[in-house]
Amino acid sequence: MTKVTIYTRAFCPYCSRAVSLLKEKQVAFEEIDAGMSPDKKAEMIQRANGGRTFPQIFIGEHHIGGCDEMMALERAGKLDPMLAQP
Repeated sequence: MTKVTIYTRAFCPYCSRAVSLLKEKQVAFEEIDAGMSPDKKAEMIQRANGGRTFPQIFIGEHHIGGCDEMMALERAGKLDPMLAQP
């Protein structure tokens, strides 16, 4: 499976929803709490081409956006193929 990285912050319902979907799919992922870390937040913004909202989700090096975008990929049947790529 492709490496998944998700930048989150505490008490974020969108972050919780995205993490729940990944866990439900039994996808291994790296969760980076960037809410209180200026360095991690700057890293997230740079990787996400200016994206400042939480969460920001990456499948491999591909930035897919946030929770809404990941849920849209799931509804369209496009998330599983992306996750299955080596």
